[in-house]
Amino acid sequence: MSIIHWISGQAEHRAAWLLLFISAFGLLATALFLQHVNGLNPCVMCIYQRTAVIGVMLSALLVLLVNNGITRMLAFAGWAVSSVWGFLIAQEHYEIIHSNSLFASCEIVPNFPSFMPLYNWLPALFEAKGDCLDDGWRVAGLGMPEWMMVIFGVYATLFIVVFGCRILDKKPF
Repeated sequence: MSIIHWISGQAEHRAAWLLLFISAFGLLATALFLQHVNGLNPCVMCIYQRTAVIGVMLSALLVLLVNNGITRMLAFAGWAVSSVWGFLIAQEHYEIIHSNSLFASCEIVPNFPSFMPLYNWLPALFEAKGDCLDDGWRVAGLGMPEWMMVIFGVYATLFIVVFGCRILDKKPF
């Protein structure tokens, strides 16, 4: 059995999707702990990144609930979009923080679609009270946007590897 076939086959098992779900759930739980226990208020860019993490988590949950070709196809799409979108938002957040412009900033209220004002429905999860320029939180020399670029980069890379192996193994979903 080749490594490509083995990786491809993992996408059909709930255990692999459970790992993806647990990793995203852990990130969300950490964000909520930092916000509600440590008092680190998220900015709009943080909320967008949080939404992308939730996208990865919900994509995995879909397959955990119903594991078939259609749900895997939707989960792969959600995983890819959330990972790439999250990376781009984290990169933009990093650029805002490290901009030399005096006018660098971000919005105050998240720009969700008008039919889905998540910050009104679930303010404890989606309300932005922080400042995008605040870069006080650091671990191992990296701030939150840098860590999120790493995390979303890992998610995107894993997606490319798994989905690429599915295609090479002639099992896209």
